Amino acid sequence: MERTAIYPDLAGKSVFITGGGAGIGAFLTEGFLAQGAKVSFVQRSDASDFVAQMAAKYSNAPLAIICDITDVGALQMAMDKAAAHQGVIDVVINNAGDDTRHSLAQTSVEAWDLCQHINLRPHFFTAQKAAQGMAEKGGSIINVSSVSYMMGNAGYPGYVAANAGINGLTRALARELGPKKIRVNSLMPGWVMTDKQLKMWASPESMAEHLEKQCLKVHLKPEDIVGSALFLAADASRMMTGQAMVVDGGVVVTG
Repeated sequence: MERTAIYPDLAGKSVFITGGGAGIGAFLTEGFLAQGAKVSFVQRSDASDFVAQMAAKYSNAPLAIICDITDVGALQMAMDKAAAHQGVIDVVINNAGDDTRHSLAQTSVEAWDLCQHINLRPHFFTAQKAAQGMAEKGGSIINVSSVSYMMGNAGYPGYVAANAGINGLTRALARELGPKKIRVNSLMPGWVMTDKQLKMWASPESMAEHLEKQCLKVHLKPEDIVGSALFLAADASRMMTGQAMVVDGGVVVTG
């Protein structure tokens, strides 16, 4: 990964990322490693191959912790493990999410709850845990949301609702944690063409239709999200909090 910007203050910082071993999360992990940060991440699946690749490329290999983020106790224990490994956490990136398609009629109570437990609840409880350590020196919490709710997308109402909730939560936490020098911002990607999206939901027709809505006629790639995350984590954005940074190629909503 080429570094388009260097933030010297990120070198040595302790970074914790949810879902940091695949998709956008893997690019975030590498982006922070390239800055000299110490990175731990949680992932439901084994990420040994990715860790080995990073170890071969950088001197500070990431710590991968297998964890189901719907288990709040296990998630917060993973944060303790990360802090013990690399120092008190300075930056949290709530990146993990699941945009599995579902309809209003077919969604059960259990499926709805699981959607929120993956896409919204972890953002609150990582902040709860991280704030304890950040209280003495400040820090940055970055909640990855989505422009899906701004576009009013159909096909995954639970996911859309969760992402609207993320932005509300971000503003509430920014207000509460500001006196402790803890910044909380949302990072809102558009439709990023990860391997998962290309495999499961991105057809030539849907991709062309979405591109028509973008001002920039180029599909987003996972690496397009990294620069914004680095900026929100670094001192360059030290007076930004409670904000939502949109990276979507300039989607124009019509209708």
